[in-house]
Amino acid sequence: MMHLSPITIQGHTFTAISVELPKTNLLVVTSENGYIMCGALDVALLNEKLKDRGIIAGRAVGVKTIDQLLDSPLESITYEAANRGIHTGMIGRDALVKMI
Repeated sequence: MMHLSPITIQGHTFTAISVELPKTNLLVVTSENGYIMCGALDVALLNEKLKDRGIIAGRAVGVKTIDQLLDSPLESITYEAANRGIHTGMIGRDALVKMI
């Protein structure tokens, strides 16, 4: 099953997407400029093979819900996210606001 819902953080609206897969969940919260995602996100791929796209993204591991994704520290980020002032250890909701 897939769930799609708007969420508001500091007056900004984001889209939360949760996909229930066998034995795991795929979790994403996105804005027009970037996104945070669960451990399924391959940050190395974005930084190396897709570097020219300038993708703004961060990854949190060990999360099972959208709330956990928002409240967990980012384990890895893309180069472009770092250029926006996002850093590893920053919680997801704070990183999303910097993506605006």
